[in-house]
Amino acid sequence: MLILGFKPGHDGSVAAIQDGRLLFSIEAEKDSFSRYSPVTPVTLLDAASELDRLPDVVALGGWNSKVEAGSEALSVRGVFGAGYFGEDEVRGRETRFFGRDVRLTSSSHERSHILGAVGMAPREEAEKLQAVLVWEGITGCFYLVEDGTKVIRKIPVLSQPGARFAAVFGICDPTFPASGAFVRLTDSGKLMALAAFGDADAADPEATELVDRLMEVGNLFPVPKHQFSESPLYDCGVESALAKDAAAVITQRIFDVYAEVALREIPPGLPLRISGGCGLNCDWNAAWRRLGHFSSVFVAPCANDSGSAIGTAIDAQASITGDPYIEWDVYAGRDFVNDSEPDGDRWSRRPLDYEALAGALAGGRIVAWVQGRWEIGPRALGNRSLLAEPFTAQTRLRLNEVKGREGYRPIAPCARVEDLGVAFKDDFEDPYMLYFRHVLDHRLEAITHVDGSARAQTVSKEANPEQHELLSAFGKLTGLGVLCNTSLNYNGHGFINRTSHLTEYCEDRGIDDMVVGDLWYTRSKGE
Repeated sequence: MLILGFKPGHDGSVAAIQDGRLLFSIEAEKDSFSRYSPVTPVTLLDAASELDRLPDVVALGGWNSKVEAGSEALSVRGVFGAGYFGEDEVRGRETRFFGRDVRLTSSSHERSHILGAVGMAPREEAEKLQAVLVWEGITGCFYLVEDGTKVIRKIPVLSQPGARFAAVFGICDPTFPASGAFVRLTDSGKLMALAAFGDADAADPEATELVDRLMEVGNLFPVPKHQFSESPLYDCGVESALAKDAAAVITQRIFDVYAEVALREIPPGLPLRISGGCGLNCDWNAAWRRLGHFSSVFVAPCANDSGSAIGTAIDAQASITGDPYIEWDVYAGRDFVNDSEPDGDRWSRRPLDYEALAGALAGGRIVAWVQGRWEIGPRALGNRSLLAEPFTAQTRLRLNEVKGREGYRPIAPCARVEDLGVAFKDDFEDPYMLYFRHVLDHRLEAITHVDGSARAQTVSKEANPEQHELLSAFGKLTGLGVLCNTSLNYNGHGFINRTSHLTEYCEDRGIDDMVVGDLWYTRSKGE
């Protein structure tokens, strides 16, 4: 059975599952399209090119074409499929799809997160009863899920947790409008970086007061920034001490609200599955593990809406077969497109030599690194990456300049599993870069955030042999198999996925080395 799942709206994507195995997830933003893009004809054509036949089932994720502000809650109109909200199981009917009779199913966006979290979690950890946390821009609830598919209890906690988190940034940012503006999808990641500069326990009372008021606001669509105009944080600047304290306070406050409900309402010892954009907050993920209330904690690398097409397809599979679980690999995007050859007058080409490349990295060169299929989800995990040495603070500044990012943004490392115990306080594996850990090795200046933490991707030989081999060569040369690893993309766009874009990017940003598969291109001197 071949299921084709669609996620409409922002972070649009198309995913295919065949007989319980994920074939691909194609996110509309990838291949240098704008971040958070909806599904386009290009996305559909790319998905069609990956298939050798028409699907048996087409699964449409629920969505709303417009979200309007209400006094206490959200009202919606222009519903797509099953709509945004609801725990009801899949509904379906027969229809035609490019001349073939198929089953058309739809379930809510809310369920795409629930079933995606369950179905991508390890089957061997499955229990009759599981806890799922969906926290994102709008929804913020726990669910008790029986037999992997049936929601037997919904536990509302705090609506719009992601919007509250990002709203702090907007209130402090002079460029954010006083009224009529929705939270910006980019602001949550920036605020997560700023939170490390603040101290929730010793925060300025003005910062705490703003967060207290923001936690009581009924609706943040749009953000009622004008209601905070008398606060010292209003337009104070996102890099001010007040803004950083507020970021730290709301980070702690939101987690504490959810943790209190979890301890009170959810039986101890259940596995916890986390979904929604807040599942990409490494502080919160680490806090869930430290809480000790759950037998295990699972977060998919595409916990945000980029994984919703997968969740919708899983929901369709579960409704037909009774089994929500799938086999999947994080490298389930598209192969790199060799649409041109770099100009031979500007670029020389040779076979990849891992030891020589490690030497170039150790010497301070930045390398654009491309292998195989792109990673699903928003984080570079060694197939579409910019790599650099991790030992100097100047490297972090250079990478942020190349990326067009703010100087306060941290740079994540990739680390060989064999080096975790030396480089970091915690040596657990985290191949999807979802948890913070404390840095032990003081040489790692480029990847150590202001609070002494790093969001490390751990790399094993089995998971990514090419990346592991390069880290091993670098470790042999420098004594530590750790590199800076940030996504290979234009600012505001998804991963680069074709040679023409890659060459333009490197020439524009002064990057002299790019590796595509087993070929290493070096820019000629003077170019």
